[in-house]
Amino acid sequence: MPISAQDYSRTWSEFLDWFSSEGACLAYLERLRWPHGFACPGCGSMTAPYRSSRIRLMCKDCGRQTTVTSGTIFDKTRTPLKVWLAGAWYLTSQKQGVSALGLQRVLGLGSYQTAWTMLHRFRCAMVRPDRERLKGLVEVDETYLAISDRNRPISPVGRKSSTSKVLVIMAVEVLEPKGFGRIRLRRILKDSDDSVLPFVRESVEPGARVRTDGSAAYRTLKELGYDHERAVMLGSDIPAHVSMAGVHRVASLIKRWILGTHHGSVQPEHLDAYLDEFVFRFNRRTSNSRGMLFYRLLQQSVVTQPVTYRDIIHPAQETTESA
Repeated sequence: MPISAQDYSRTWSEFLDWFSSEGACLAYLERLRWPHGFACPGCGSMTAPYRSSRIRLMCKDCGRQTTVTSGTIFDKTRTPLKVWLAGAWYLTSQKQGVSALGLQRVLGLGSYQTAWTMLHRFRCAMVRPDRERLKGLVEVDETYLAISDRNRPISPVGRKSSTSKVLVIMAVEVLEPKGFGRIRLRRILKDSDDSVLPFVRESVEPGARVRTDGSAAYRTLKELGYDHERAVMLGSDIPAHVSMAGVHRVASLIKRWILGTHHGSVQPEHLDAYLDEFVFRFNRRTSNSRGMLFYRLLQQSVVTQPVTYRDIIHPAQETTESA
């Protein structure tokens, strides 16, 4: 378990003391990337490397040269690491998140594009591939998010708004007797079984109680090993926001967050990255230490594969309904 003031700084003042130089930033990232000592990306050797420079490390066994930042989200960046780490601190210290414009102003970056790319790289590091699936009682439902697509200002003839609706599926752990646990979110193309079932299987542990509405898309959940509870809304005396309070609460929060922090202006193809950020924040909402969030984000950043600006603006084409 990370220790405050030893593994991460507690305040902005401490942050400035810890990361006053590029060398200090490199040393911190090296400790996060190789907590048990250097491991060669080529041969896996854990022999202490030869340091040909402050940045470059060379394996004594296979001769491969590498750097602390190669193969991470910081790979080939021209932005100083001091700026990257300051950006990570600012991003995690703001409870409601930050916009690219706000980050550009705070860090004094030369372009909006640099700030925007930095935020998206950090968002790529906010999801652990091996994270545990939800368990216990889990509510699953879909909602529509209204977002503004600046790349397609007016699609229908005569339409005066660039707002479009995107379908998002949600899974929320419901704690008993009250409260909510972790969540999962994903953009889907339609509310059919070939879209919602893969999400449930990837997000919820088999054997969990899964509560849904009366949609036929969930009819085979029992066959997949889930204890399926259907809350049929049509004709029920119990309002939907009462019978499925978790998903309705999360839907309200994500809509408010998209509108308040990002002014509703999110490209549909980039929405998954914003959803990942919301999940990261929501699942750590009870943390009393912003420094711990900073530590966790950087811990993931040094094990997340590189992503370029081109990768971000031209994401891979969806090959399935649930991609």
